[in-house]
Amino acid sequence: MAEAGTVDERLARVVRNIAANMVAEVCSAYLLRGDELELYATEGLNPDAVHKTRLKVGEGLVGDIAAHARPLALADAQGHPQFAYKPETGEEVYHSLLGVPILRDNRVIGVLVVQNQTRRQYADEEVEALETIAMVLAEMVASGQLSGGEDLVAASRASTMPFRADGRTLSEGLAIGVAVLHEPRIHVEKTMADDIPYEKQRLDAAVTSMRDQVNKMLETPDSDIVGESRDILETYKMFAHDTGWLSKLHQAVESGLTAEAAVQRVQGETRHRMQAITDPYLRERLADLDDLANRLLLHLTGKPQHTAAENLPENAILLARAMGPAELLDYDRRKLQGVILEEGSSMSHVAIVARALSIPVLGGVAGVIAKVEPGDTIVVDGDHAQVFVRPVPDVVAAFHQSVGLRKARLAKYAAQREDPAITADGTKVAMLVNAGLLIDLSHLDETNADGIGLYRTELQFMVRPTLPKAEAQTAIYRRVIEHAGDRPVVFRTLDIGGDKVLPYLVKYPEENPAMGWRAIRLTLDRPALLKVQLRALLEAAAGRSLYVMFPMIAEVDEFRRARKLLDREVQRLVNLRKPVPLKVQVGSMLEVPALAWQLPALLPLVDFISVGSNDLMQFMFAADRGNTKLADRYDPLSPAMLSFLHWVVQQCHAVGKPITMCGEMGSRPLEAMALLGLGFRRLSMPANAIGPVKEMLRSLSVPQLAEYMSKLYSSPEHSVRGPLEEFARENGVIV
Repeated sequence: MAEAGTVDERLARVVRNIAANMVAEVCSAYLLRGDELELYATEGLNPDAVHKTRLKVGEGLVGDIAAHARPLALADAQGHPQFAYKPETGEEVYHSLLGVPILRDNRVIGVLVVQNQTRRQYADEEVEALETIAMVLAEMVASGQLSGGEDLVAASRASTMPFRADGRTLSEGLAIGVAVLHEPRIHVEKTMADDIPYEKQRLDAAVTSMRDQVNKMLETPDSDIVGESRDILETYKMFAHDTGWLSKLHQAVESGLTAEAAVQRVQGETRHRMQAITDPYLRERLADLDDLANRLLLHLTGKPQHTAAENLPENAILLARAMGPAELLDYDRRKLQGVILEEGSSMSHVAIVARALSIPVLGGVAGVIAKVEPGDTIVVDGDHAQVFVRPVPDVVAAFHQSVGLRKARLAKYAAQREDPAITADGTKVAMLVNAGLLIDLSHLDETNADGIGLYRTELQFMVRPTLPKAEAQTAIYRRVIEHAGDRPVVFRTLDIGGDKVLPYLVKYPEENPAMGWRAIRLTLDRPALLKVQLRALLEAAAGRSLYVMFPMIAEVDEFRRARKLLDREVQRLVNLRKPVPLKVQVGSMLEVPALAWQLPALLPLVDFISVGSNDLMQFMFAADRGNTKLADRYDPLSPAMLSFLHWVVQQCHAVGKPITMCGEMGSRPLEAMALLGLGFRRLSMPANAIGPVKEMLRSLSVPQLAEYMSKLYSSPEHSVRGPLEEFARENGVIV
C-alpha cells in the first residue's frame, strides 16, 4: 500500500489508490492527535486543507464516527444533523459519504472517508471493504510506515504526578500494590490472507484448542467457585461453543482476511454493535466475548496465555478495560490484591466471581489505563469507590492507617458476634441480612444474623442467559433454606423490570421504568412466570417454614391476586400428594405510598410487612433515585419520611403484624437508630452493616429516643439529621 517517500507522499498515494478502487471522487484519512482528528491526506478535497482541518471527537460526521467507533453510510451527508461544514475543504459539492473508524486494539486512531458527488447508496460489501482497508491502514500507522517515526495516535504519556479517580464499587475492600496491565490483546501483523483454506484450518484448530481450555477450566475443582460463579463459567462456555460466532469468523476469512484479522474484525463489529445496546445485562456480556476473542488470538499466534498472569508480582493491582470471569481466574489469587476496570457493573460476571473470592474491584474508572505505568503504586479503596495512583506518602500512610482501623473494626465486630442484639434498655432487635446469591449465604454464620430478611430472587435470574427451569429454581431455593437451618429466609418474588433487565424477556421502552411495568405488575401479567417460581419455592420448603413476600404492591387487589396464585400452587401439591411446607407465611412489600392508606384492608390478609425504603423514598418525593442531580436532595431522615413510617409502624403494631425495614435506610447506624425510635424491631441489611448497627443499638436507650423523636415529626425543617446526631452525641450512642 505504501512505498518510499515522505509521510505525506506515502499517505497521499494510499488515499489516491483507495479512491480509485472504491470509485469515489474523494478519499480522506483523518488521524487522531490528542482529542482532535486531523486531516492527514486527501484525494479530491482541497489539498491546502491537509494538516489544517481539524475536528473534535464527536464533531461533524467524521467526529461522530470516531466517537461511536462505528461505520456511517449516508446518501445525503449534508442533510444529516451531525454534518459540520469546513469551508477550506471544498466538500460542498459532495453529497454521499461513507466513513469507517481506523481501529487499533479496539481503540479509534483515525477515520477513513470516501465521498461521491451523486447520492450514492453504499452497499454492505463496500462498507466491509473499507473496514478491511482501514484495518490494514491501522497496522501501517502503528508500525511507523505512515508516521515517519512520530507517534500520531498515542495519548499523552502517563504523568508521573499522583492522581485520584472515582469509580463504582463492584467488590468491597481495601488494597495497595503495584500496577499490572492486563493487556491480553494481540497486534495483528498480517491482515490479508495468502491461502484462504489454510486460514480456515488454522481458525478451526485454534477454536478447538480454546474450547478445550475452557472445558478444562470448568472441570478443575475449586472450592471457591460454586453456585453462581460456576453458572457464570458455564455461560462463558456457551459463548465459546456458539455456532453463530464461528460462522461470522468463517465469513470474515472467506472475505480475504487472515484468521487473526477475522477474529479482530468480528469482535470489533460485535463491540460497536453492543455498545449501542441499553440493556445492562447484554452490555456486560461484551466483556465475556472480548475475553474469548483474546484467547482465540493467543491460540492462533501461539503466544503464551496471559504473560502478566504468569509473572505476577506480589501485591498486584490489575488494570483492564474489561475482563471476563475466566480471565480473572488466570491470576494467582494469593498475589492479586485488587482489580480496576474502565468498564463493568456490579452485575458483571467478573464482579460476581471477584466477590466470591473477596478481591476488591472498582469499575467505571474511565481512562485510568492511559494514566498508569506498570509498577506504579496504586491504592484501591473499594469501600469509598476511589483509586489513588502514585499516591504521595501522606496518602499511603493514611491508607495503611485505614487498613489498620478497618481490621480493628472488623475484629471488634467479630468479637461482638455472639453478643445479643439488645438495646441498653433491654429491647430485643432482630438483625437480619439481605442476600440474593448463594455466595451471600456465608454471611449468615459470619455475622450470627437472625435470618435473611430479604432474599432477592431476581438476581439468580439476572446472572443466567436463559430462564431458569423450575427444577433449577427449586434446587437453589432448597440450598438457601437448608443453609439457613432454623433461621427464617424471606423470599421476595421476582422484582424485575425497571433497571433489572432479563436478557431473555422482551423489554418495552418506557419513559419512567421505575414506575412502569415491573415487579408484581409484570408477574401478574405473566402469571406462568410467577407460578413456576412459587411452585419451586413451595417444593424447596417441603417440611419446613416458607416466608414469601410480593414486591411493589400498590393496592390490596394486587396482593389478593398474587396470594390466590400461591394458594392454588399449595393446593396443587396437596392434590398430587406431594410434601408441602409446614407453614407458609405471606407478606407484602410496602414501597408504594398508596398502599399505606389501604393498611386497614391489607393487614388482615398478610402475615407481615416489609418496608423497601429505596423505592419508597423515590415515590414519596417524586425523585428518581438514578438521577444524580436528585441523589442527595431529599433525606430519609426528613420529618415527612419519619412521620409516615411512624404511622405505618403504629398501624402494624395495633394488629400484631411484624414489620421489617429491609432497605438501605436500615444499614446505616444513625438511620437505624431513628428506625428503632419509630418502633421498628426488625432490621434487614447488608452483612457488612450488622456489626456497626449492632454496636449502635447496644448503646441506645429506645424509650429515651422515642420520646425525643416525638417532637421532631412536625418539624418544618428539610431534615432532622442534625438533631438526631446531637442526641447520639449527648447520650453516648455509637453512630
